[in-house]
Amino acid sequence: MLHQDTLEAYRRMTPGQRLQLTLDLIRENTPFLFHGTPDQIDRKFELLRRENDERNQAMLTAMARTRETT
Repeated sequence: MLHQDTLEAYRRMTPGQRLQLTLDLIRENTPFLFHGTPDQIDRKFELLRRENDERNQAMLTAMARTRETT
């Protein structure tokens, strides 16, 4: 969990500032995805896919629950 001060700083940012922060972090960290043996790299991307699938499923489940209550 992020510190309360950090959360507050993010809330004060404009959408453009948040986007720039996101793009900077992506640019800085993308090369690290490709460090390691081919097997290690495959495992990194499989983990990313699995985590994304879990997040997507959670959102779909929440959306379906919302439709049931309205």
